[in-house]
This record gives sequence, C-alpha cells and structure tokens, in this order.
Amino acid sequence: MLSNRRELLKLGALAAAAGVTGIRPGLAAGNVEKAPKPLNILILGGTGFTGPHQVRYALARGHKITLFNRGRRPQDWPAEVEELTGDRNTGDVAALKGRRWDVCIDNPTSVPFWVRDVGVVLAGQVDQYIFISTISVYADTSKPGMDETTGLAEYEGEDVLKETRDSLMANMALYGPMKAASEAQAQQHFKEQTTIIRPGLIVGPGDETDRFSYWPLRLEAGGDVLAPSANGADPVQFIDARDLAEWTIRMAEARRYGIYNATGPDYEMSVAAMLYGIRAVTTAGARLHFVPADFLEKQQVAPWGDLPVWVPGQGESAGFARVSIQRALEAGLRFRPLATTAADTLSWFHAQTPERQGTLRAGIEREREAEVLAAWRAQNRAS
Repeated sequence: MLSNRRELLKLGALAAAAGVTGIRPGLAAGNVEKAPKPLNILILGGTGFTGPHQVRYALARGHKITLFNRGRRPQDWPAEVEELTGDRNTGDVAALKGRRWDVCIDNPTSVPFWVRDVGVVLAGQVDQYIFISTISVYADTSKPGMDETTGLAEYEGEDVLKETRDSLMANMALYGPMKAASEAQAQQHFKEQTTIIRPGLIVGPGDETDRFSYWPLRLEAGGDVLAPSANGADPVQFIDARDLAEWTIRMAEARRYGIYNATGPDYEMSVAAMLYGIRAVTTAGARLHFVPADFLEKQQVAPWGDLPVWVPGQGESAGFARVSIQRALEAGLRFRPLATTAADTLSWFHAQTPERQGTLRAGIEREREAEVLAAWRAQNRAS
C-alpha cells in the first residue's frame, strides 16, 4: 500500500508536522506541584501546538520563561513571560546574544541552519539544549522495535546547511534527513549538554491538522464507520501534546541528556483498541467495520490521509507504529488515558468557530466512505 520508503518518510514528516501548529487549553496551576528548583527556561517557538502546553506547565511548576519567536501568535499567559522577537529563517537571532539561560527548548526547527545559528550564539550560555526532533529521522521503518540507535536517514543533496524552510515545504521527503542533520548540528554545538526528543504523531486538543481529531468526530457522528486493517489488528502510536510538553519540562528539571523516542502508549495499541476506546466517550453507538489493507488499497483509500493515524503494520511500514520507547519510560514519560485525550479533543473542536468546524482537514469524505463500505459488503456477499 505504501509503494516505497520515500512515501513512508513523507508520512512521517506529516506526522511530525502535527506538532508545530495548533493550541491551547488552559492548565490549572493549583493541580501542579512546584519544581524542587526553579529554572530560567528559553523556549524557541512556544506558540504553536506543544509550546503553549510547555509554557503553562513550566509556569505552574514555578519556572521563569522566555520565548523567542517572530511574534506573530500573541498569547495570554497565566503569569509573566518574557518575549523576544526574531526570525531564524532570516538569521535574525540578535535578541539572544549576551543572555544566559539554564535550559533552551527548541520546538519548531526542521532546518539545520536554524540550529547552527542559535548554536553559535547560545553554546556555553545554556546548561542544556533540548531539541524536539521526530521518529521520521529513521531510515528504515520496516523493522519493529526501532530504538535510539537505529540508523538515520541521510541527506543526499549538495549542502544541507543551505536548505531552507521553502525547500522543505516543496519536498517533504527532505523532512527526515533534515531533522537528522539538525540533530547533528545540535550535538556539534551543545555536545554532551544536548537532549534529543523524537516524538511520533502528536495529538490532542489544539491539533489543527485533524489527523487524530477525525476519529473522535467520526465516531461521535455515529452510523457505519470504515476502519482500517483486518480485525483492526494493525498497531498505532501517538502522544498527547500535553504529555509530551510536560515530560519535556520534567526532562529539563532532571537534567537528562541523550536521545529519547517519545510516542505512546506504553503497550502495543491496535487500531481496534484505539477506536473502541474513543467510541466509549461518545453516545452515538457507531458501528465499526474493519476492512483489510489490501482491499483498501484496491479502493484507493490512503493510509494516514483518508484513514488517519494508521499505516499498514506489514512490509516497509511494519515498524512505523512499533517504535521502542523503553528509554523514555525509564526517564519518566507517562500518558493520560485515551478517553481523556479523545474527550478533550472533542470539547476543543466543538469550541471552534463554525467555519473551522465545517472544514475537517483529514479523513475520508462521508460519501466516499459509504461507497467503500458498500463495495466491501458486495464482495463479502459474492464470496
């Protein structure tokens, strides 16, 4: 169903792209314990999808926060936040010069020269640099159990430091190799003070891509639902943006360095388990119809786009949703219940404008879904 590794890497790029847009449910500071030691934290970005969760959790823990970004997404914060303005895409990082922080968290970078430029300014000025990368850095996703030592995708162009955000958007196959090259820049400039976190698909309230949101919304609507893989047995992995954000802050507090895969849950979840778990938070009584991948391929139903979160659990994508997170679990990564993520996603989506609610950005169209289900029933009757 995925014709080659390039297509799979593109899916991985789209997965990670879910982590750089969106926002923002609040955090009740009274429910969060103060950290043993307050830190002075610089967050590069901070106003996308995971960033606001980091800021609110860090403030609740008693940390001092400075943001550095282009200033195009103003936020209301529950406490004082210093905001510095610049544009890494043009090399404007002057606002960072002559300053010192305990920790720098780099959220939005997918272009290696962005890391190089802040590395020149911040090396020796921060005690820890946390780079948010992606599982898309891995070169071969055919083998289950990929861990942090698995080989990385290699850049095959002329000069990776000359690649720009525009070139990436024009060719998403560059995403994994450029993220891997960004990691290398981080390690070059910050050396043993580097922490690299490699998330999978980031989900939850505030996700403007709708790649996870499609399923709670579709199941809430009820009726006959097209679901992927025979008996729903293929695995899925994802992480709530709040779990990722809060764990990242705790990694800073604990001064944990090195490389960590960060997706979830802490067991192999099947498509069926995910969908039945989501269905449990709705009352519509949706009827799930699991259809094998080969039939979906014949019907030109695309994994990830038409049926989000899922890619086939065999062949070149056999390891895509079987990434090892053992090291992150040992470092304290924990997960809120699927039901919480699903319910909060629904609440967030229903609070959006009517225009936003009328434009679902992922998932198969209802008419096409009905056509595929009809074809599946016809085949079963004929057999």
